[in-house]
Amino acid sequence: MRIIQPRIYLASQSPRRRELLKQIGINFEMLLMRSDPRRNLEVDETPHPGELPESYVRRVSKAKSEAGCAVLRMRNLPQFPVLAADTTVTLDGKIFGKPDNAEQAAAMLHQLSGREHQVFSAVAIAMDEHIEVAVSTSKVRFATLDEERIRRYLLTREYTDKAGGYAIQGQAGAFIEHLSGSYSGVMGLPLFETVQLLQRFGYPTP
Repeated sequence: MRIIQPRIYLASQSPRRRELLKQIGINFEMLLMRSDPRRNLEVDETPHPGELPESYVRRVSKAKSEAGCAVLRMRNLPQFPVLAADTTVTLDGKIFGKPDNAEQAAAMLHQLSGREHQVFSAVAIAMDEHIEVAVSTSKVRFATLDEERIRRYLLTREYTDKAGGYAIQGQAGAFIEHLSGSYSGVMGLPLFETVQLLQRFGYPTP
C-alpha cells in the first residue's frame, strides 16, 4: 500500500516563501493560481479606505487561501491544506505596497530612511471550510540613507515585487540598525506563526 506523505499547497509564487518552507522541512507543492474563465479567482489587494495594516494583511492572506481552495475543487486535486501569505510595510499608518518602478521604490526608501517602521506579515491556512489566520508584527529601524546609497541599491533591482521597496535578505539588510520581531516575517513568511497554524491542521512540524 502506498503511503501518501503529508503535504501542503503553497498559493504563492514568492521564491522567499518557498525558501523559508524548505528551511523548516515542510513538504509543499506550488499551487499555480492561473485565471479560470469559469470563475474570477483574482484577489483584490487594494487597501480599503481607512483599513488598518493588520486588518489588510489578514484579509488578503485569507482571501488568497480561499481562492487556493477553490482552485483545488475546480481541478479535482487531492485535498491538502492551502497556505497563503501577505506582507506589508507601514509608516505613520500608511501602507507601503510593492513599488511599480524605481521612482516609487526611491520615494519609499526616502520615507523609511532614519525612521522606524512596522512590517505586518500574515499567514493563512485553509482546508475545506476550516481557515486559520495569524499575523506577525515587527519593528524595523533604518539607518539614514543618502541619495547615493539609495541610487546604488536601486541598481540591484531588489526592490522589485517587495513591499516597502526593499528585501531584508538582500543588500538592504545593511540598512537595518535594529529589528524587533520576526526576521522571517519581514522576509515574507513568519515561520513561528506558520508552524503554529500547521499544527492546528495536524501537520507534522519541527
